[in-house]
Amino acid sequence: MAVATYVPAVRSAVSEAADRGGEFRPAWWLPGGHLQTIVPNTLRWRRGLSLRRQHLTLPDGDFVAVDWAPDPGGPIVVLLHGLGGGSGSAYARGLMRALHDRGFWACTMHFRGASGRPNRKPRSYHMGESEDPRYVLGELRRRHNARGLAAVGVSLGGSALLHSIATEGEGTGVDCAVAVSVPFSLHVAEQRLNRGFSRLYQRHILRQLRRQWRRKCDVLARRDMAEGLDGLRTFRQFDTRITAPLHGFRDVDDYYDRASSIGRIRYIRVPTLLISAENDPFMTPEGLPAPEHLSDCVILERHAQGGHVGFLESNGRSYLERRIPDYLLEQFRNG
Repeated sequence: MAVATYVPAVRSAVSEAADRGGEFRPAWWLPGGHLQTIVPNTLRWRRGLSLRRQHLTLPDGDFVAVDWAPDPGGPIVVLLHGLGGGSGSAYARGLMRALHDRGFWACTMHFRGASGRPNRKPRSYHMGESEDPRYVLGELRRRHNARGLAAVGVSLGGSALLHSIATEGEGTGVDCAVAVSVPFSLHVAEQRLNRGFSRLYQRHILRQLRRQWRRKCDVLARRDMAEGLDGLRTFRQFDTRITAPLHGFRDVDDYYDRASSIGRIRYIRVPTLLISAENDPFMTPEGLPAPEHLSDCVILERHAQGGHVGFLESNGRSYLERRIPDYLLEQFRNG
């Protein structure tokens, strides 16, 4: 593992990490997975940082946007957002600030089409996307090789991150990684999101995806590709019509099979922390990894509560904003 040159702020934070531990104390006043999902992500205000946007050109001529927080001098942490998310998402604002406050130089990599500016090519992003994250992480390692480099993926971003580091292993240049609320099995997630209240999350995200796709079709002067878009009411319909054929999958089931990360985790060779909740309304407990799915480098924190990218504690603070910097600091200290 590469060892970064640390500023004093990072050193002092390392010594404090062990004192706080990794115990999650869920807010008693948010019973159930839905409240733990909705309140932290829509009703909890978190002041963001002033961000600087950078565009990186990809090998095929397209681009991704990377939003950088101010540089306090420590290791770099790249955040990969969830489906329909970005640096403005509540969890991204909170994590970026928490990482910055602990001495990390944090940034959010926007997947193609998620930065608010339509991309040049039809290609978008999906649960098994590994090429663009690998390229960005490799570029950052090349440009800043004197620093440590970590990555944090949330939901879809976590799935893409696991595929990236499982495919390349240590070749990504990442020293350590964290993945939160990953839908490890897409068949399970698709079925869960078609039941009960979870259908509202699907409806909300699909509105964003349809809007992004329609804007892309306008830029590409291919309005024919947006025909019938409003009729796509489920993820399976959207993935059948757009995601699978656009990214070279045979059909939607081929996409769900190959993009599910549960079978890739055993190939990870860098220290990786997985944080999941059994009451995640995007998944079921049966869809979470078992011990035989994990490599020796992977730790799974399986919490009874926490929802989907929620994990709000009784004191009103975010467990993720405490636990993730602690874990990363521990890895760099031990590296």
